[in-house]
Amino acid sequence: KTDLKSLYFSTAYLADKTSLRFNFFTGKEKTYQAWNGVAESMLATNRRYNSSGTEKPGEPYDNETDNYTQSHYQLFFTQNFSKNFSFNTALFLTRGKGYYEQYKAEEDYADYHQPYPVYNGDTVFTTDLVRQLWLDNYYYGNVFSFQYKTNKSSFILGGGWHRYDGNHYGDIVWAQHGLNAPKERWYDLDARKRDVNIYFKQQTQVADYWNVFYDIQYRNVKYNLGGFRNNPSLRIDNNYSFFNPKVGVSYYRNGWNGYVSYSRGAKEPNRDDFEAGTNQQPKPEKLNDIEAGIGKKTKNAEWSATFYYMHYKDQLVLTGKINDVGAYTRTNIPKSYRAGIELQGNAILSKWMNIAANLAFSRNKVVDFTEYIDDYDNGGQKTNIYSSPDIAYSPGVVGGATINFIPVKNFEISLLSKYSSKQYLDNTQNENRKLNAFYVQDA
Repeated sequence: KTDLKSLYFSTAYLADKTSLRFNFFTGKEKTYQAWNGVAESMLATNRRYNSSGTEKPGEPYDNETDNYTQSHYQLFFTQNFSKNFSFNTALFLTRGKGYYEQYKAEEDYADYHQPYPVYNGDTVFTTDLVRQLWLDNYYYGNVFSFQYKTNKSSFILGGGWHRYDGNHYGDIVWAQHGLNAPKERWYDLDARKRDVNIYFKQQTQVADYWNVFYDIQYRNVKYNLGGFRNNPSLRIDNNYSFFNPKVGVSYYRNGWNGYVSYSRGAKEPNRDDFEAGTNQQPKPEKLNDIEAGIGKKTKNAEWSATFYYMHYKDQLVLTGKINDVGAYTRTNIPKSYRAGIELQGNAILSKWMNIAANLAFSRNKVVDFTEYIDDYDNGGQKTNIYSSPDIAYSPGVVGGATINFIPVKNFEISLLSKYSSKQYLDNTQNENRKLNAFYVQDA
């Protein structure tokens, strides 16, 4: 079950050349946990089985819930200095706080930094308990841009400053064999991230029907992480600088259009990736993307095709490798890529019928993937090497189509179709670990 509440409010001042808008929206949810997987042996007989709360003897624990509140405050300002020159900026604050609650059985007091209680001369080492894992965070900052346009060019200078302050802590709210206080906190850790970027874009008509464009961005990210729940002594203080360029050329004439572009991007690891351990720290992911597109637009129809090749270096994926504290974490893989073609089109066939469709074919591969499997007989982990398996959750074919009928005025019937080919649940392309292809028809 779930209980959701939300509120939205907005107000604005609008003038000929100036606008100021304030938005506020907030939401609160309490949801019984249902995110655990279902054993393969149960899929055919009881696929609705939910293991959450079942560590409690007898009936499942009835408050195995996720509880979270998030509020957004946003202030937008726009100023048009002339018909060619404008400025806009936004200030924002996102406030989040919440926890998920769990019933845990036979937990060791020492794992929660609690003394072993003694009853009638007997020391009690384990207990059933109820714990809450909290996240208390602030995300705030500013984004801005200056825009200048001429008859043949447009220029944008922009950037932003973002800051994330997060506090992670855990409380024991009940223990079968007692606590020193009504509530005990067994970890309290801070995480901070600062993100600064600045970019410049230009698009210029260099000849009849031809435009060139480029986009350059500098981005600096700083992490300051004060430990992790299962590894509180691991401190992270990392600084990353990224230069992300994009360049291309486009063509427009008589309804025809086309473009060619190249871009490069880089991204820092996520917080959870750093828990890999001192000797397994992750590297940033890097991506080089080459694209080419062509399209045609007429009065009653439009179609386009886009070709792309995306080459990854050090993409972060789950390999089964265990980190310093025995958890599975994402690992950099040297090379992987995605390549394909995306097709789309729409047409008005008559006053009472129109259609639209899209179809994408892709090849998504990891080059030389190493899988790690727990060796329950001998301890440690075993490895398997795969030369070119599919990237997890990446179907090779996806498509959709819509047919709209308008038999009479103000009345419409739509047939909506969606197709996805099979996709694998990990990077080994194992037929026993895949989602089958599916087709969905809505009306």
